[in-house]
Amino acid sequence: MSARRAMPGLTDRLPRVRGRYDLSADLGKMTWFRVGGPAEVLFTPADTEDLAAFLKGRPEDVPVHIVGLGSNMLVRDGGVPGVVIHLGKPFSEIAVDGLTVRCGAGAIDASVAIVARDAAIAGMEFLTGIPGTIGGALRMNAGAYEREIKDVFTSTTALDGRGNIQKLGPADMGFGYRHTNVAEDWIFIGAELTGTKGDRHAITARLRAIRAEREQSQPTQARTGGSTFANPPGVKAWALVDAAGCRGMVVGGAQVSPKHTNFLINTGTATAADLETLGEDIRRRVLENSGITLDWEIRRIGIGKDDPAALVTVGSHDS
Repeated sequence: MSARRAMPGLTDRLPRVRGRYDLSADLGKMTWFRVGGPAEVLFTPADTEDLAAFLKGRPEDVPVHIVGLGSNMLVRDGGVPGVVIHLGKPFSEIAVDGLTVRCGAGAIDASVAIVARDAAIAGMEFLTGIPGTIGGALRMNAGAYEREIKDVFTSTTALDGRGNIQKLGPADMGFGYRHTNVAEDWIFIGAELTGTKGDRHAITARLRAIRAEREQSQPTQARTGGSTFANPPGVKAWALVDAAGCRGMVVGGAQVSPKHTNFLINTGTATAADLETLGEDIRRRVLENSGITLDWEIRRIGIGKDDPAALVTVGSHDS
């Protein structure tokens, strides 16, 4: 794969930071699907102050995206113009205060569940079934096993689009099903999650049960991106996909998981275009079969390889 460098003058227009700018950074390696083009510029901030300084100083015409664990994201083959921000280790700390767990937006959901277990805090076991980070969970009110992030949420700290610190409580979030009302250009920095006093052994048993159920019902060993579509009111997306005859359906190197039909799989040779085309084919078939339009739950970013602005000029990512 060959890639164009950042658009002329882009890095010169970006503010000085203590963190790191990487040009033409391979985003495919950062996502669970293992597909997609590069970020024009990947920014890894040193800390919250560094991120705030970047947001305050960045040109308003430069698009910005956030990537966490890459578990719920499809990066298109032409790459992502502008700046992609990755919140690394400085944003991944987890600490306990009584029945409250304070965690950075980059903390892995399952790690938060383990820390809560070690502190005998119940109510956060469901996080072990969500493949992602706390920042992503906050953005979409992620949930699993009859619980959602809103059920344990106390507060969050975020940076608005101009780098100003904002403190948000439950009423500010506007939690809905796989949705919040927080502006898209706000970046979550950390959160306080509160549970109840529990028994460590009982919590451990619940964690093991969730992991076992997930292993049994989902393609956890495959290159996948988690749930592809949000559940429409009163019905499961997987059931609609199954009823439309899509189980095992293939486009190029992309396949609907035979194990769980709300999961798309990269069988090893898929492009992002294969996966997105397969998803759109599923949506069309479900609409024709049931009259219901499925909404993507997986976040899709970037541009296609055939776009004139594509960062990828030869070949496609395959790792």
